[in-house]
Amino acid sequence: MAGPISPPPVQQWQSGNLPAYLSNGLIGLRVGHIPLLYGVAMLSGFEGLDPATLVESFSPVPYPLGGDIRIGRVSLSDPGKAVLREQRYDFSCGELHTRVDFETDEAKAEIEILTLCSRTQPTIILQEVALHVDRECELTMSSSVDARDTPGKWAHDQPGSLDTRRDWPEGPFRWHSLGDLSACGIAFSSELLGMDRFERNFDYHRGERLNTSYTFYAKAGQRYRLRSTISLVPDSLHSQPHMQAARLVDEARWRGFDNLRHDNRVAWERLWRGRIRLEGAPTRWQAIIDAAFYYLQSSVHASSPSATSVFGLAYWPNYHYYRGHLMWDLETFAVPPLLLTQPAAARGMLRYRGSRLDAAQENATLTGYHGVQFPWESSLRHGHEAAPVGSRGPATEHHVSMDIAIAFARYVHATGDKTFARNEAWPVLAGVADWIESRVERTARGYEIRGVIGIAETGTTVDNSAFINMAAVLALRETTAVARNLQLPYRRCWETIAEGLVIPTDPDRRMIVNHDGYHPDEEQAATPEAPAGMFPLDFVTDPETERRTMEYYVGMADRYAGQPMLSAMLGVFGARLGDREASLDLFEKGYGQFIIDPYTITTEYSPAAFPDHQRAGPFTANLGGFLTSCLYGLTGIHLQSGDPANWFRRKVVLPAGWDAICSDSVWVRGQPVGLHAAHGDERGRFIGNSAEASDAAW
Repeated sequence: MAGPISPPPVQQWQSGNLPAYLSNGLIGLRVGHIPLLYGVAMLSGFEGLDPATLVESFSPVPYPLGGDIRIGRVSLSDPGKAVLREQRYDFSCGELHTRVDFETDEAKAEIEILTLCSRTQPTIILQEVALHVDRECELTMSSSVDARDTPGKWAHDQPGSLDTRRDWPEGPFRWHSLGDLSACGIAFSSELLGMDRFERNFDYHRGERLNTSYTFYAKAGQRYRLRSTISLVPDSLHSQPHMQAARLVDEARWRGFDNLRHDNRVAWERLWRGRIRLEGAPTRWQAIIDAAFYYLQSSVHASSPSATSVFGLAYWPNYHYYRGHLMWDLETFAVPPLLLTQPAAARGMLRYRGSRLDAAQENATLTGYHGVQFPWESSLRHGHEAAPVGSRGPATEHHVSMDIAIAFARYVHATGDKTFARNEAWPVLAGVADWIESRVERTARGYEIRGVIGIAETGTTVDNSAFINMAAVLALRETTAVARNLQLPYRRCWETIAEGLVIPTDPDRRMIVNHDGYHPDEEQAATPEAPAGMFPLDFVTDPETERRTMEYYVGMADRYAGQPMLSAMLGVFGARLGDREASLDLFEKGYGQFIIDPYTITTEYSPAAFPDHQRAGPFTANLGGFLTSCLYGLTGIHLQSGDPANWFRRKVVLPAGWDAICSDSVWVRGQPVGLHAAHGDERGRFIGNSAEASDAAW
């Protein structure tokens, strides 16, 4: 099979389109169809006040890819002058290529713009603007950092201000967020190639735009290139982020633009070795999973100080994007595929949680519980609760801590890393187990967790949410298993609670239901919370109970499909019932219909089911859920201790027309192996010899 499938080139821009999203996990860009004229930049760990809710929120930084072209007295930025010829997104290497025509009475310029975020130097953005003109003319090419309409301010009266050190015309500069919650450093360097004689000017435009321009007399047919190297550094990674940004720009210049571009391509080639291939499936489905893989990998990096959000580092002013907060979706839907395809990034995401353990302990203390209670919406810098005032989530949506604990345990299973298990996983697991112990109530039925809101988020509390209680059981079991393997002391009551937690059932239908008192006519009754406990959580019950539970909720799938998160799991539920046609149909309604042009972006809500909902994406929970469905749900992989060959727990049933799910390289216990799961196989398998020796790793 050829390489990853990129979106078709865009030759006509529609006003409602979402701009291209580029990221390396530390920097996130929304790049306009004319990249020099508009866009948005985000930076991991950079936080400001949300103007609407006044809570801690991600915050844009000045857009560093601005610029202009002027022929004589006419500029590209003048209304109607920039004409898009083509914008092409290359998923194989994370590069965006844009071709623009600019015509005046004096000359016509054909412009090509290359934009990328470096994966090997994660604070670095590279842009090249190349052009030629058809007639000799006076030409000005400029690059700028555009702070217009960006909430925040430049620092003044200190190093990094605009009114000091005029010998630093391209920085470093220091930018402060709205509310002065964070600062970041911005430094840039520009270079004109193809012309030795030019007039170079610097203009700060009252701080709205930091502009570097090159004016010269251009010859017809001669190619000119303006290259920009930009570094963005959050103060969460350096006490003088502006000075460090300058150092990193210097380092990037010494490495060289072409070398950095080559290194970025190599890094992406390595990531794409883990590409998930859907053999036999129509090309459209392969393009869909390639896009999901690309957007997940691009949104994470081991260097990111604040993991990633439910939209990665994407933002556009059409939607709140949940203010960039970190939520349970990441550990449940994004971490599992990363464990097999980019474990270093998965570890980085988990370390964000582990490094904010004190905040989780304080959160538990503030709510009257023991141990650690991770916030429903975590702030970027400190990991404190950041949900808007009036939200019921912090007080009632209590599965987040168990989701995080399970993710830590899964990392240990996937990597066999005992050092991580002892030093990083154990404090989280034990703290969550303490919290569960303080949260449950002992009754005649066993142990109950009352007064919660489940995944359906109806706003009405229930007792014994199936998903929450299953997650608690699994978190406690993982905790005691790690304790035994590491020979650590633990509270024996955790085992008792795990065995005695109430799992809500309907005795007449002999199935698990979403919660006590569940009724099929209640609000959001079709939400498949109970099946979600079996996948992706991997709670094990007897085969008949599983079948009846999934059969019941699959029967209501048309009422649910199109909503975020669990829609991407519906195809797995159909496959586990042995119905290939239903599986394909449910993947179409639960994921395929979420995809929008022109850049194969996964939206939060399906436009087919919710045509009036704002289109926002790429939504990490949905695309991560689809990748989890393919890598785990359909192949039957269940991460656990022991021989990885035994991770495959089910017969392989794939959607109609799909013959096999394969990958040339997934990471198992620190070594790359192949993956192959063909429809009808009794079990999938890893291909390679690393699994033979990996049993001893954990």
